[in-house]
Formats: sequence, structure tokens, C-alpha cells
Amino acid sequence: MTTHHPIAIIGAGLGGLTAARVLHIHGIEAALFELEASAAARTQGGMLDIHEESGQKALHAAGLYDGFLKIVHEGGQEMRLVGPDATVHVSEKDDGTGGRPEVDRGDLRDLLLNSLPEDTIRWGSKVTGARALGDGRHEVTFADGSASTTDLLIGADGAWSRVRPLLSDAMPTYTGISFAETDLFDADVRHPRSAAVVGGGFFISLGSRCGFLAHRETDGSLHVYAALKADGGWLHTVDFTDPAAAKTAVLSHFEGWHEDLRALIADADTITPRRIHALPVGHRWERIAGVTLLGDAAHVMSPFAGEGANLAMLDGAELAEAIAAHPGDTEAALTAYEQALFPRSEASAAQSAASLETMFGDRGLEQMIEFFTAGPAAE
Repeated sequence: MTTHHPIAIIGAGLGGLTAARVLHIHGIEAALFELEASAAARTQGGMLDIHEESGQKALHAAGLYDGFLKIVHEGGQEMRLVGPDATVHVSEKDDGTGGRPEVDRGDLRDLLLNSLPEDTIRWGSKVTGARALGDGRHEVTFADGSASTTDLLIGADGAWSRVRPLLSDAMPTYTGISFAETDLFDADVRHPRSAAVVGGGFFISLGSRCGFLAHRETDGSLHVYAALKADGGWLHTVDFTDPAAAKTAVLSHFEGWHEDLRALIADADTITPRRIHALPVGHRWERIAGVTLLGDAAHVMSPFAGEGANLAMLDGAELAEAIAAHPGDTEAALTAYEQALFPRSEASAAQSAASLETMFGDRGLEQMIEFFTAGPAAE
């Protein structure tokens, strides 16, 4: 069975949802195809700091800023930077005046989902391929044997996008950083030492070529990334189906660290491996009729500039606004969108790559202390 939709968005992440929402506001309907079976197929996890100049701008365009304020994690902008011995070197309280409030990714996704007509998303749509049909039209095929044609194909399907090959041969490559992602549930009661170390917001602890990044979640849990510079095959040597063995392997990279920090791994309720990949800094493509990309499909980068979700939402909003501003002229809309997209994403990707090298170099802690204490003039 083949259907046709004037606009098809592949991927119901934050970027794809924002694009669909802003299009809806302008009276332009889009079909959104999502791999996951339902909105509740998996927990979304993780806290996001939503920036004034990007994510918040997108939420204003989506008419959802007031709703966003209702889900902000009060106190979430608190930040703490500590050394391997647990000495606190930088501590910033959340006084409510910061420009990057924290929200739970799942809450933000629900805000966007609930703003769309129920029939917008085609759940359980696993894309197997996409091909050009000519005259700017494309066909997308799905694992269930169905297909859909469209006049405008938008790839919002993440780092391993099935749409990107229509525009670019580039593929994400391993950045040299691996994560062991852990959760410590009901932290104040079950893991009080870890809760006290992390504090009420964002937490960083850095040593030589490794460290911890953590957030206190709105449900009272701690979400932790134990990060280390490692060969791309290192995670394959660890059996993450055996949590005790996995913890031992990861902890071997944190010998000599304070026991309260090691407990973020040792006492964790879950442990999951993650490899951090990125597209080349400055990734772009020649204009090809009827197709474009947004978010990680366009510019996946390491998380060390904090821009991924923010850029995806801004991409989605600006693409939708460009389509609305150029009725009947899709190519003009895509040209305008990409002219802003490319330099913006290149700058953020360069910042992310530089932050990775700084944080996980031999002087990562010292350089981050300097960054946070130098003041605006020095930055």
C-alpha cells in the first residue's frame, strides 16, 4: 500500500515534533513517521537545559512557551564542578535568573506531542529506504512493506538517518569518548551520599581523560554519564549484560577517585554503554529538490556544548516558518532555511569538538575551573 502526503517528516524526536507543531500553527499539515511503537514505548530520560537563543525561541514559535515554564525543574540550573578527590572547585546556585532552565526530556516531548492532532504521527513506522522519484518528489519505504510518497521529505531521524544519503555521503564517526550511563533511583533515600555529592542540578567531575557528568532528575533520581577516552572497541570488551562485571570494568578507569564519586557507578541501579559519534564539523550538502534534514540527521555532534536538542528544535521551527513564508515555493523555503542552518550548526559543532578536547584532556579540570571562573570578558 502506498500513501501520499504533501509533507512527510521522518522522526518524532524534539526537532521533528517542533517542525510539525509550527507547521500546524500555520495551517500546514504534515505526516510524521516514527520508528517507536507508541509515545510510551520507552522512557525518554535525561535533563535538558533549554537555551534562550535556540530552544526557547523555538518554543515561542510553537506557541508553547507558557507550557514550557510549567515543566521547568526549579533549582535545576544549579551547577557543581569537583575534582577526583571530591573537592568542590565551582558551585553555582540556581537563583531563577539564568537563561538555560532545565526540563525533563520526556516532559518536553509530551508538551510537543500533546500540541498536535492525534492523527499526525504514524507510530511503528520503521523506514527501510528513501529514493527520489523526480520533480522533487520522494518515496519512503517501511519495514511492513508499505510506502509513502511526498512532495517534501524532511529527515528528522537522528544520527543514523535513512534520509541523509539522499543528500550526503557523510556518516557519523566515533569521537573517542565512551559513556557508561547509569541511574540511581530515589537518590535521597536509597543513595544519600551520591545525592549529596551531585547536589540539586548539573554536576561535573573531571580527572585526566575521564570524568562524570550528572543531573538530578525531576523524579528524584540521579542520571549519570561516566565518560572516558577509550578506543572505539573498548565497550565491546565489556559484558554489559552482567552489571557487576560492567561496573568493575568501568571503575578500573577511576582508580584513586573518591569513593563518593566511584559510588555513582558502584551503587547504580542501571548501567548502559554509549559511544559518542559526530558528523564532520561543517557538514553541509548541495540543494536537492524536495528534501532536507534537521537536528542530528543534519549535524549530530558530541553533547559537550549542550546544543543538540536546542538546535534540533530551532531547526524544526525555522524550517516550518520558512515553508509558511514561501507558499507554493518549497525550494525557496529550503534554500532560506539551509542558509541559516549551515553556519549555525558549524559553529556549534566546532564548539562541541573543542569542549570535548578541553574536558577530556590531561588538564580538563584545571581548564574547566578557569572557564567557569574567568568571567564574561575572558570567555
